[in-house]
Amino acid sequence: MINRRTFSKALGLGTGATAAAVTGLHGLPTASAAPRTRDSTPARAGTAPTAVPGDHTSFASVKQIKAGLLDVGYAELGPAHGPVVICLHGWPYDIHSFVDVAPLLAAEGYRVIVPYLRGHGTTRFLSSRTFRNAQQSAIALDIIALMDALKIHKAVLAGFDWGSRTADIIAALWPERCKALVSVSGYLITNLKANLQPLPPKAEYAWWYQYYFATERGRIAMEDKTKRHDLARLVWDTVSPTWDFDDATFERTAAAFENPDYTPIVLHNYRWRLSLADGERRYDRYEKQLAARPVITVPTITLDAERDPFTAPGDGSTYRDRFTGKYDHRTLKGIGHNLPQEAPAAFAEAVVEVDHF
Repeated sequence: MINRRTFSKALGLGTGATAAAVTGLHGLPTASAAPRTRDSTPARAGTAPTAVPGDHTSFASVKQIKAGLLDVGYAELGPAHGPVVICLHGWPYDIHSFVDVAPLLAAEGYRVIVPYLRGHGTTRFLSSRTFRNAQQSAIALDIIALMDALKIHKAVLAGFDWGSRTADIIAALWPERCKALVSVSGYLITNLKANLQPLPPKAEYAWWYQYYFATERGRIAMEDKTKRHDLARLVWDTVSPTWDFDDATFERTAAAFENPDYTPIVLHNYRWRLSLADGERRYDRYEKQLAARPVITVPTITLDAERDPFTAPGDGSTYRDRFTGKYDHRTLKGIGHNLPQEAPAAFAEAVVEVDHF
């Protein structure tokens, strides 16, 4: 097992960088209390094995548990009593964004939980009367409820897109539940007032679907299975321009879009962000706290994907002041938006390292 310095050097990188694409182990060892690498050398704290994107294609099974307002579907890997990592996906993605990450972490002795967010996959609302709300604090409270249901007091939280936002919120408002944080794209907590201001045209262009979803035309398209499928595929192609994924990879994730609540959840999320849809009063106190842009005090590694059109300029400088605990930032060259699936070894390495900050 090699540490971060050796890992980076072997790939021709400086110690402040992380591999964008890594070749290495195929077939991971079974996780145990004392995980070992292929050469039977005991794993060292703060390291992670390597993998090629696409080594794994599916999770062995998906479990279900009632948690808060939901019956949550989730994948689980690793020892039942290992330290917990919760991996959170974004849109238009699902738990398969972590299909290579989770085995890497499980092999290091972690208990890895990968839930479908509300409106995705096998996650269902317990009541037909519950408002299909996708405002940011509601989704964060889903994960708190899941942790309670699984009797997990504290976990490393790691995510991208909606998942980064959700993890950021938990780290900011409930730091006692977050041991450490890996956040792709940094500080993504939504400020509704700030969101009313236009971005530079190039940035607005990347958000085309957000404005499409604000229209009746967009709603009708999302309710059409074929158009919904093709729209998501277009987003994959455009926000991950260097990722050479095959049709089967996309289709495995697209199955999660058949959830009956998928369309209302996706539409509400983007309309709420633009102040075009109301949230619920029960979440007002949390949204008031989040509007103040609370700092995150837990140990954090932020990751930027160089080829992601949503990556802010400045190599993390635009959000650096929001993280006041032990911190590191890395930019992954040649990687697009779906960072965990495009660069699973780099993502897993960040999780293991931040856990040992």
